[in-house]
This record gives sequence, structure tokens and C-alpha cells, in this order.
Amino acid sequence: MIQPTTELEQLSAELVVYAGRLVRAVSRRVAYDAPAATLRLLSQVEELGPVTVGDLARADRCSQPTMTNAVHNLTAKGWARKDPNPHDARSSFVTISDDGRQVLATSRRRYAAVIAERLRATPEHGPADVAAAVALLRHLLEQSPEQFTPDHQESLA
Repeated sequence: MIQPTTELEQLSAELVVYAGRLVRAVSRRVAYDAPAATLRLLSQVEELGPVTVGDLARADRCSQPTMTNAVHNLTAKGWARKDPNPHDARSSFVTISDDGRQVLATSRRRYAAVIAERLRATPEHGPADVAAAVALLRHLLEQSPEQFTPDHQESLA
């Protein structure tokens, strides 16, 4: 296992750990009809779409049959749709539907309410701190998006 050797690497590792923990903690607190895994997939379809099932499987690091079943679940609920791939008749593109966008918007509002409640309970961190954290995360994701795509296979473990 590679050990972080600098303060920046250590803080970067902690950022990843705590971001994941935050998402999981909020997921546990929010009552919602859709499982967290379904919402995660729907969010990936929104972020990556239109996207093939194979690319979704690579992004989620699961098998194509597993992803095919998950996408079928989304389309059966009306939260996504599959359209023919005009360049390859053997595949299709998955796209989020308007209903899927509404599901995500509702879940995100509920997640935000949990975070806002926690922030109100800890007044030492105000809107400026949250804005700085959001700006940092946005910058990391926009800086070099190809590093976070299925084709970039470096291990973070």
C-alpha cells in the first residue's frame, strides 16, 4: 500500500474519505423511496449521459450484466430512457428522463436539509466555509475531468 508522504497527499486522502463518509451519513438520515445505489446510478446517468451501459458499468466498476439490470430498473420506473446508438446498432444510450431529474432534485433537497441542519448546529462554520468547500470540490472535478472517467484506471487504494 502506498503511504501518503506529504501533508497535501494526507489531506487529499482525508478529503476523499470524509467526502464519502458525509454522503453515506446523509444517505442514512434521509428517508427516501429509492435506495442510495439507485440514486447514485441516476446521478451518474445525469453526469455522464447520454452514456452506454458498458461505460456506466466501467464508471461504477461493476459487470455489464449487473449494470444492464440496474438500467432496466431505472427505465422501468421512468427515471431514464434507452435510445438506439446511431453509430452501433448493438448498443444504446442511456439518458436521464424528466421524472429522473425530479427524483434527483427531491433527493438533493432532502440531503441539503440534513447538511443545513447540521451546519446550523455548529455555528463556527458559516456560509463562507461551505462556499469555499464547494468551490474546491467543483474546481477539482472541472480541472481535469478525464482523470475521473472510466478510461482513467489508476488505483486510488
